[in-house]
Amino acid sequence: MIFKAVGDGRPYPDHGVETTRDWAAVAPRQVRLDELVTTKSELDLRHLLAEDSTFYGDLFAHVVSWRGVLYLEDGLHRALRAALQQRLHVHARVLELDVDGTVLSAG
Repeated sequence: MIFKAVGDGRPYPDHGVETTRDWAAVAPRQVRLDELVTTKSELDLRHLLAEDSTFYGDLFAHVVSWRGVLYLEDGLHRALRAALQQRLHVHARVLELDVDGTVLSAG
């Protein structure tokens, strides 16, 4: 299996980190694909296979760590592309949240 689980929605509280500038404050690191739970169950293949699919926006996937689980909030196309290239990791910005949604650590 590529991911730990396939979810549909964000089970964690709203964290308020929205813009690319907000996420840029979170240092990127490598995350294993098999540790991620997706927050989207569907992806448009045109987006995945587009040559410029990683050109616009952040270069890194966005992951939220909440209650010991890593949720892939944004970057499903990057994670799937990494899996298709037989890589085990993806570079992501990992935002750590307390149980109430308070940002604990930006990296």
